[in-house]
Amino acid sequence: MLYYPYPPHGAGAGTLVRMGETKTMAWYDNAVFYHIYPLGLCGCAHENDGQPTPGAFEKLNAWAEHAYKDLGCTAIYIGPLFESGSHGYDTIDYRLVDRRLGTNEEFKQFVANCHARGQKVIVDGVFNHVGRDFFAFQDLKSNRENARYKDWFCDVNFWGNNEYNDGFSYGNWGGYNLLVKLNQRNPEVQQYHYDTVRFWVEQFDIDGIRLDAADVLDFDFMRGLRRLANEVKPEFWLMGEVIHGDYSRWANPEMLHSVTNYELHKGLWSGHNDHNYFEIAHTMRRLQGLCHDTRLYLFSDNHDVERLPNKLRNKEHIRHIAILVYSLWGIPSIYYGSEFGIEGKKEWGSDWPLRPCLELSDYADAERTNPVTSVYKVLGKCKAELPEMTYGEVKELQLTTQCYAFARVLDGKAVVAVLNNGDTPAQLEFQLPVEAAKVTDLMADTVGAQEVLVSTEWNRMKVQLPSNYATLLRLE
Repeated sequence: MLYYPYPPHGAGAGTLVRMGETKTMAWYDNAVFYHIYPLGLCGCAHENDGQPTPGAFEKLNAWAEHAYKDLGCTAIYIGPLFESGSHGYDTIDYRLVDRRLGTNEEFKQFVANCHARGQKVIVDGVFNHVGRDFFAFQDLKSNRENARYKDWFCDVNFWGNNEYNDGFSYGNWGGYNLLVKLNQRNPEVQQYHYDTVRFWVEQFDIDGIRLDAADVLDFDFMRGLRRLANEVKPEFWLMGEVIHGDYSRWANPEMLHSVTNYELHKGLWSGHNDHNYFEIAHTMRRLQGLCHDTRLYLFSDNHDVERLPNKLRNKEHIRHIAILVYSLWGIPSIYYGSEFGIEGKKEWGSDWPLRPCLELSDYADAERTNPVTSVYKVLGKCKAELPEMTYGEVKELQLTTQCYAFARVLDGKAVVAVLNNGDTPAQLEFQLPVEAAKVTDLMADTVGAQEVLVSTEWNRMKVQLPSNYATLLRLE
């Protein structure tokens, strides 16, 4: 059962009403995220040489401003930020901004700039593992059985060895000894991380954390994080990286507020490649049954997966997927560069091609000439101006393998997504979700837009869609 809000009347703006209950909306419930991988975007050295990249935070601020002004993104998820040996997830110092990017003061100013624009900022919390240069692991290497911090790590075996010839072995993440597994059951480790979160809030004023590798974090540790989140700052948000499974195990009132919706991510591209909207619709029904009112984090690509143009057999379907990410129940996110339709494919097992150095100046005309950019701009405007896009009840209207129609309904108004992934034109026909005196094609002015014929009669609607085309219709 979904919550049905009535802003700005009735219970008041930002308040949801359900069966006599009220619930105040938090900032993340209606946020649109922009995801930046800072080391990549700023063109930092792949191995940490301690040398700052000139103007890194100025560049990050410019991209955050672009996300706000051009795309309507109200929150920034900035990826691994703290001192590491290489890619950011092998942390050396949790309380020092990576020197390749700049200083703690520069990041503090970045957050202040975002807040002044009306953007929240969340950072990566890499709490499952550390890099080999982390102080506690250096102690273990030096002092072995007598190490002060040997119990900070999992599965330490002084009879083993590894490719680094440490003379002992240890638990890791994903089989990579570069990423040393922390013992989250150790109270000292827990307290160290909790103190780190307090430090981030006090020093930088961040608004939340994306928990890296949340699907292998200790549950009690995450419960402690949730209690801490409730203390450190109002509406402090915890979102976890979880691949598959029952997402409600992680996203619930005792642990995290949300998790990454990888299940839908997979369905978005494969459902179009296979001309199978049943996959997408079934996924949403399943997740709503599991997670109920929880808003999962929706994305089409990120720093770990190949870019959407490299996965789709028909790149015209980027339009369809962008509409779905913004229209389905959840929290939409754009990965930097995806608004320009850039490509990115793993090469030789490396993720760096997914995390490129880009320059905004190269896309100065994108809003006028790039159909992908144009679509994202309009979707951001719709999300900001039409409350039904965020708060409305989801109503499925029509579903076939190649055609999909659903509505977001609120206070007698509706936004209807209509999609055709087939290679021939299609006619959709369904019952109107609300009484409609007026129908508006919200995406009629996007670059590459095509004519969509709409008629209403006897409480039914007919929509003629061109091949491989999708749009949003507003009914009022």
